[in-house]
Amino acid sequence: MKIAPGEYFLQGNEACVQGALSAGVRFFAGYPITPSTEIAEGLSHKLKGADGVFLQMEDEIACISAVIGASWGGVKAMTATSGPGFSLMQEAIGYAAMSETPVVIVNVMRGGPSTGQPTRASQGDVMQTKYGSHGDYQVIAFAPASVQEMFDLTVDSFNYSEKYRVPAFLLSDAEIGHMRGLLKIPEHIRIIDRKEKGMKRPDEAYDVPDNLVHPFPVFGKGHKTMITGMTHTDTSKIEPEDARVHQELVERLSEKILRNRKDINKWELMCPGSKTMIVSYGSASLGAKEVAASDDRVGLLRLKSLWPFPEEPVAEVARNCSQILVSEMNLGMMYWEIKRVAVENGCKKVELLSKIGGDPPTPSEFRHRLREMGAL
Repeated sequence: MKIAPGEYFLQGNEACVQGALSAGVRFFAGYPITPSTEIAEGLSHKLKGADGVFLQMEDEIACISAVIGASWGGVKAMTATSGPGFSLMQEAIGYAAMSETPVVIVNVMRGGPSTGQPTRASQGDVMQTKYGSHGDYQVIAFAPASVQEMFDLTVDSFNYSEKYRVPAFLLSDAEIGHMRGLLKIPEHIRIIDRKEKGMKRPDEAYDVPDNLVHPFPVFGKGHKTMITGMTHTDTSKIEPEDARVHQELVERLSEKILRNRKDINKWELMCPGSKTMIVSYGSASLGAKEVAASDDRVGLLRLKSLWPFPEEPVAEVARNCSQILVSEMNLGMMYWEIKRVAVENGCKKVELLSKIGGDPPTPSEFRHRLREMGAL
């Protein structure tokens, strides 16, 4: 049921469906919630023709639990939700991180807190994505800003989730999920499948390779493996009282992502020599992109990935400009991460253009703020 190579005019959520099918998804568990429901609806039809399974669950806790189970059953698995549903998933997301389960979670963000604005765009979940579950762990999160990127970054979410055995997130929003635009499907799409464990001895699944990512043991092929959210050794023994075991385990779960930031992080840079730079992502970057395209006094660093935090491009921009304007559709979340790195690398003036209520910042709002900063 994959779409044929070519050009199409699709909604962002529809492009996400096609990206998931191209990446090889075979299991989806979801619960209807605005503004992500088109993803569940699309896959409910498409997976039937792709030898896959679609389940509508009783709530989002059940959704993420079913997806984790399906992944351990050997298939690429995903769910899609929005703010309140994403909040319900947090405990199981921590479980997926601890058990090193590759899963993809699409969050089409909307205004909160609570029920908030069910049909309006927001970027209020970006910190919850990284810090929503308890304990120390790392995840991978991408932030699309177009219909094309809804497709491309859905594929990337599956690829990196499988490669690093970690939950991966597509942080869309109501604006990107519901916009319609051009989608180009290439002839060849790079797909990464999980590295399955061979069969040398029954406990081989616990060997830790140099890249810190265990090959995936496959049920029914003779591997001895344990799936647990408790602190455990690499030889399947639960050791919740051993401080050394816990530190080594959690550090490995974090380092397998942090060591590979250069492989994971993605961004777009416009007018890199500008003395004033805007740093933004997702819907909040659309107006900024129009400004940077029409005035070379202003540049744009558009983050396509948010976690692990892309320190390298932010640091490079900070070293070569005199001031930065961060734009977000929240009251300032990624702003603090961006400001930390920018100040450490010599840029002393880092300001925020925040906008909530459902509408992305417009080009005129960017120009007004840039004039206040003396950039125009």
